[in-house]
Amino acid sequence: MTQLGVRSGRQARQVERSQKATGHGRPYIVRGIPTYDILSEENLVRIEAAADRILAETGIEFRDDPVALDHWRRAGAEVEGLLVRFPPGMLREVLRTAPAEFTQHARNPAHSIRIGGRNVIFAPAYGSPFVMDLDNGRRFGTLEDFRNFIKLAQASPNFHHSGGTICEPTDIPVNKRHLDMVMAHIELSDRPFMGSVTAEDRSEDSIDMARILFGADFVDQNCVILGNVNVNSPLVWDGTMTRSLRAYARANQAAVVVPFILGGAMGPVTNAGAIAQSLAETMAGCALTQLERLGAPVIFGNFLSSMSLRSGSPTFGTPEPAIGSMVIGQLARRLNLPLRCSGNFTTSKLPDAQAMTEGTMSMLAAIHCGANFILHSAGFLDGLLSMSYEKFMLDDDLCGALHSYLDGVQIDDNTLAVDAFAEVGPGNHFFGCAHTMANYQTAFWDSGLADNEPFEKWEAAGGLDAATRANRAWKKRLAEYEQPALDTDIRDGLHDFIAKAKESAPDAWY
Repeated sequence: MTQLGVRSGRQARQVERSQKATGHGRPYIVRGIPTYDILSEENLVRIEAAADRILAETGIEFRDDPVALDHWRRAGAEVEGLLVRFPPGMLREVLRTAPAEFTQHARNPAHSIRIGGRNVIFAPAYGSPFVMDLDNGRRFGTLEDFRNFIKLAQASPNFHHSGGTICEPTDIPVNKRHLDMVMAHIELSDRPFMGSVTAEDRSEDSIDMARILFGADFVDQNCVILGNVNVNSPLVWDGTMTRSLRAYARANQAAVVVPFILGGAMGPVTNAGAIAQSLAETMAGCALTQLERLGAPVIFGNFLSSMSLRSGSPTFGTPEPAIGSMVIGQLARRLNLPLRCSGNFTTSKLPDAQAMTEGTMSMLAAIHCGANFILHSAGFLDGLLSMSYEKFMLDDDLCGALHSYLDGVQIDDNTLAVDAFAEVGPGNHFFGCAHTMANYQTAFWDSGLADNEPFEKWEAAGGLDAATRANRAWKKRLAEYEQPALDTDIRDGLHDFIAKAKESAPDAWY
């Protein structure tokens, strides 16, 4: 980001505020508003009982991972072939050793984050094979796009985490792209990041690169990297995911355990049934981390979504999954686990009104349900098939607003402003009074994209819509990006590791 000394006026004030621990640019948000708990104790118990019945009577399959099955046998589960059934209460007992809150360290200690409790972290969207922008349309993502999105996030005061697979760099072989992705996060950002989970050896490579960056002893005792693993809903954990999950856990790194339930396809159409399924699947994955390494950090994840029952197409940003997130938040708190929930979801194909309506609904659900780690905070478009440059900037702006929203309302002598009323008196305005002059720079959130000018001035300036303004904004941000310094020996060690890893196997494109 360009230094404050070369800016003036409004831009200078924005940057100054972003660099204060209490404003944007803080390493993470400590929520100042309560969570929104919508279900009674009686109904929460009913959902938990339904999940226990699913676990005990139907069970979950664990495929292609004999070690996972051995873990379950030793823990007291009933294992028949690949099917595992869990006595009621067993998983909750196993999960007692998982930490309720933990630190993920960044290479810049000022950007380390605290996950769990009242803390909230925003990270970019994850997993899109395509990228979009207004200039070039929709296309397969490349390593250049991947690097660009890391730069855009690093240069923003509104994010706290660099994310993971922000988009797929499809110009790099499948079996080697994880090396370039992790390196890009390390080089281009000094915030926390995520590693690969698409194969156990790729997870191990990601963790080994973190060991080069932080030191092996430090990594063994501290969380420095996350791995996002998905259930193959309904009720199947495949070996690719459980092997990666276990790789992160045994290295004392945090797995983010996430079912992906499309109501009517991979789960029931009814919200309560999908929530019970999600609870069962997620508890099983989280508990497996504790059997791999007692006390390993883990994040209780959730991805509820709906579908169009007319066409069979997935739908995102709809009200039922959003309100379902509220219940997931209550259930995660009853397990005393950090929560990843919801995000800036949309099925829109453009950064338009539909995109922002759906995204805001699901993002506010994450805010109010008590989510600690909010993946998919920015860029999500096209049902997660596309990462949009313009949507990224629009969502970035929303994340900035949510910093202020989450702070809540501060009550003290200054904010109550009683003396200001005495100064101004009845019928007069507050422009220029002492209280306004003392507080005007920090009183209101200041959007970087919204146009608040009179219609005539907006029209004279070209009448630009929000997407066009966002297009100009991401280009400007990339042009002004400054790469954070990285120790030369560490960089050389990482490049040597990558070179040896790439030389050890032929390219694979599947």
